[in-house]
Amino acid sequence: MQCTVGIDLGSTTTKAVILDLGGNIVGRGITNSRSNYEVAAAVARDEALTAMRFSLLQRALDEAGALGRAMDKPLGDAFRLELYLVELTALQREIERLLDQPAHAKMRDVLRPAASDILAEMTRTAPELFAPGAERKSDFFRDIAGAVFVRLAENLCGAPQSPVPFERLVGLYDRAILDVETRMERRDFASLLDRAATRVVPRDPAGDQLRARMVQVGRTPIAEVAFVGTGYGRQTLPFPPETVRSEILCHGRGAHRTFDGTRTVLDIGGQDTKAIQVDGDGVVTSFQMNDRCAAGCGRYLGYIADELSLGLHELGPLALQAKKQTRVNSTCTVFAGAELRERLALGQRREDILAGLHRAIMLRAMSILARSGGIDNEFTFTGGVCNNPMAVKVLRELVIQNYGEHITVNTHSSSIYMGALGAAMYALDDHRQGKGGMMPMFAQTAEAA
Repeated sequence: MQCTVGIDLGSTTTKAVILDLGGNIVGRGITNSRSNYEVAAAVARDEALTAMRFSLLQRALDEAGALGRAMDKPLGDAFRLELYLVELTALQREIERLLDQPAHAKMRDVLRPAASDILAEMTRTAPELFAPGAERKSDFFRDIAGAVFVRLAENLCGAPQSPVPFERLVGLYDRAILDVETRMERRDFASLLDRAATRVVPRDPAGDQLRARMVQVGRTPIAEVAFVGTGYGRQTLPFPPETVRSEILCHGRGAHRTFDGTRTVLDIGGQDTKAIQVDGDGVVTSFQMNDRCAAGCGRYLGYIADELSLGLHELGPLALQAKKQTRVNSTCTVFAGAELRERLALGQRREDILAGLHRAIMLRAMSILARSGGIDNEFTFTGGVCNNPMAVKVLRELVIQNYGEHITVNTHSSSIYMGALGAAMYALDDHRQGKGGMMPMFAQTAEAA
């Protein structure tokens, strides 16, 4: 099967979108951008290829009848479990390697059994994280494993007469996860799928037939005939210059593809905010960006979440509970923590402060939109911040106040992929013009085929 690939290397997350030659989205992948952009791009692509194979698997399951359709969700969860266990094994190897270093010589006899017990418990309880109905706050291994490791470390170190220092134990994890994330591990889709099937597919004639279909999916060849990279870190991608496109162009085109009435696009990413005007074909006619400062972007919200010891995904829902919007003087990440702590010390509610923070961010975005030419119908909001319900609510209110109720405000559950989608569309254009080519070798090492 032939396809084109778009990769959006952002400052916080890296996204990949795969299109078939008919222009249909057949796979999406996302990962945190890590300290190694090359690995992040490879992992995002790997995730998108896995999603693509699951799309092929979905057709095979539908053709297999009732049993196949019943296996759709269980197989997906079991596959994610197997992938988690592979990454957990890599984490265990890295922690063992770190413990053998001279820096841990004095505490080795204390830390090694503690880490071993925690990792054994993480392996034992891993199926619970991917059981039917289980809720996960994140799909990133770092977030899932980190939350479990810290909880188990707290329990172990908090026991009476425990000789294990909590900071050293968690510090061991923090160092190990950095090394794990900057190393590309080969993941064989077929073998992972086979192990997942062993967990959920019944051992009977019908189950055997289903397995045979699954083997075919696992062995289906995938040819990536063209690729384009974009995003905040696009210049670090090991791509030929002609395969790198501006994120302005890619976000504008991706938003127009998703909502073909789009004329104005607002993208708030981790490091920058972009206001983009496009014509009826999705071609950019003008744009404005914030300055080099990340004030009012996703990084700012991440900093606030850290100050409050909350997950980034918790900020929006908490802000929606506000009874009023506290006036915030600055959206600068340098001063945000100080102002936040001061207001909390004065007894102001977290919800009210967060509501004011969201309004301040959106007022900054509205200023950038005004400089780009204002808002024309339809208006599409993209980027990771689009998944924040309070940000969307405040933005809608400000758009109506400033431009009228006739403006259609578009949001999408996959808005974070708009840049990668636009990049994949440019890659498809290149293929149709005979400009395609194989993906760089860096990504081949992470192939999930």
